[in-house]
Amino acid sequence: MVPATPPFASVPTHRPTYTGRVRRLWASPAVRIGASIAVATGLYGVSFGALAVASGLSVPQTMALSLLMFTGGSQFAFIGVISGGGTGSAAFGAATLLGLRNAVYGTQINRMLKTRWPLKLAAAHVTIDESTATAVGQEDPDEQRRGFWVAGVGIYVLWNAFSLLGAILGGALGDPARWGLDGAAVAAFLGLLWPRLKGREPVAIAVVCALVTVLAVPHLPPGVPILVAGLVAAVWGWISHGRADEGLEPDVDPYPSDGHGPTDPTHGEVR
Repeated sequence: MVPATPPFASVPTHRPTYTGRVRRLWASPAVRIGASIAVATGLYGVSFGALAVASGLSVPQTMALSLLMFTGGSQFAFIGVISGGGTGSAAFGAATLLGLRNAVYGTQINRMLKTRWPLKLAAAHVTIDESTATAVGQEDPDEQRRGFWVAGVGIYVLWNAFSLLGAILGGALGDPARWGLDGAAVAAFLGLLWPRLKGREPVAIAVVCALVTVLAVPHLPPGVPILVAGLVAAVWGWISHGRADEGLEPDVDPYPSDGHGPTDPTHGEVR
């Protein structure tokens, strides 16, 4: 009589090791792209931290702004208005105008992730140019989710860590005017804007908005001219292009023309 075989005796149980799981995760193109963009973008947080302190914010204020606002272009706009003598409300208004596109990204990301509360709140907070670009660059739904979370969470952690480092180092410099940093926030923002001036229309919009700002400065309180210029740009874009059928395209393209890897991840850091 053949002895009974114990249940599941012939079924080997091979649990994946931690190293194996990491290797499989790193094999994902979306994970690799998201991680590379997170590192490059996160390092740029040093400049924000230093410039925020140079603009008059304390280290705790700098970190609160970075942790809660978390959209680089808006953060630089905020400290640019503050350093120019603008009010908090004007700085907040300028930052909000620049951050509105993230709400449009959110409609796309919501369809991709299909998350539930409270994870939906976390997804909304890390919906920026880079995380959206990494997600929409994938065809597989699982890859879209991986790319979004790796890029979004990775940038959030590294950006804020390096912002803290920059704020501490910036505070040690003393008087910003002594080092020529009193106008550095504006210069940094222009550095982020300049790569986007491709084609006649973006250049024309930039020139018109610059003229509007210059003409408005003598007549309006500090910080308000940039709001007026932002509204001019928004109206121009609305009239010129109308309502987009598929939402805004993110500012970061994670793929080159051959589709085999990330482009320069430092390009498109206005978040």
